[in-house]
Amino acid sequence: MQRPRKAGGKLTAVLFLFALVTAASAQSTTTNPVFAARAEKAFRQAQIEFASSTNGSAAWQFARACFDYADFATNETERAEIAKQGIAACHKLLARETNSAPGHYYLAMNYGQLAQAEAPSLAAYHLVKQMEREFKTAADLDKDFDYAGPERCLGLLYRDAPVWPFSIGSRRKAREFLDQAAKLAPDYPENHLNLAETFVQWHETENAKNELNALDVLWPKAQTKLTGEAWERSWDDWSARRAAARDKLDETSTTAKPPKNSR
Repeated sequence: MQRPRKAGGKLTAVLFLFALVTAASAQSTTTNPVFAARAEKAFRQAQIEFASSTNGSAAWQFARACFDYADFATNETERAEIAKQGIAACHKLLARETNSAPGHYYLAMNYGQLAQAEAPSLAAYHLVKQMEREFKTAADLDKDFDYAGPERCLGLLYRDAPVWPFSIGSRRKAREFLDQAAKLAPDYPENHLNLAETFVQWHETENAKNELNALDVLWPKAQTKLTGEAWERSWDDWSARRAAARDKLDETSTTAKPPKNSR
């Protein structure tokens, strides 16, 4: 079973504060000491396996562990150091296996962590273009990987990046890729959650309601399939985000109501 990915993202325009793909979900997931300890343990184990194996899967699994562990870095220097290890592992893998979808995918993910660590800077700006390229390559090679992860991440990238001439942001592309992710992996909660959050952000009330309703329907079934320790952080994240999206939608709906007739 594929491991869950946290793929939310924020980016402040003009200053290019690139916290893309790694920073939009609930703060509890990156402050919870249990999750932090698990991420460090997985990182150490994957590091050992990568060092002793020539298997391509060991490389991208280490890169995945780097991405996860970088979320718990105590400062941006540490985040950059962890991300660079993941990037190096992917480069080593792709030098041998150019068509490795996981290699391109986790290269992009770790570019995201590095961009966050280096923001605000021109280097972070250029990393966004590299992320776009690697996610597109991963999508071309295996659009279903990580529950439509390449499409999901491209959608978030286009949604949260500043628009031209500052960066690659595009509402049209964001809608296209987020919708494609939900179609490719309709039973994966985060795909509908991303759409719900996006529609709330764009004040598309009916669309947001539809996605939250779809999420409510698939939620119980997903809870029976995506089980175990590896999924606990994701469920913690998704639950907090679903509640926040619903609260925001309720708030928007309330403020949008016309005033009562005073007569």
